[in-house]
Amino acid sequence: MPSNKEKYPHNWGLFSKRIRMGRAKGRCECTGECGLHKTTPGPRRCVEELGKPAKWAKGNVVLSVAHLNNDGGPCNCDPLCAKGEHVKAMCSRCHLRYDVKRHMLNASQTRLKKRGQLALFPEVKP
Repeated sequence: MPSNKEKYPHNWGLFSKRIRMGRAKGRCECTGECGLHKTTPGPRRCVEELGKPAKWAKGNVVLSVAHLNNDGGPCNCDPLCAKGEHVKAMCSRCHLRYDVKRHMLNASQTRLKKRGQLALFPEVKP
């Protein structure tokens, strides 16, 4: 489940399961959005499969649903939507790499808040 449930549609659990298990059939759908899996002549789909040992990390693969809302992505919805064309099922590795700029910004803002410091440009988003 998402960490901030207010940002997600009420039917997110069912929608997420449909994407991960139905459309993706338990396999990561990333084809290079994370910065990996790029080959010549074109992108290649990630090989990670739900519940199997991860090829590039310890433990078993976990799939989550990633909103494709980075620059150039199809999703610009606010609040986040439940549209199949705006999301992909991704393994943890691909999802974290896809969202790395957002995670870095959030971490930076959290550190500033803990110190009681205000941001110079608080409206800046990843």
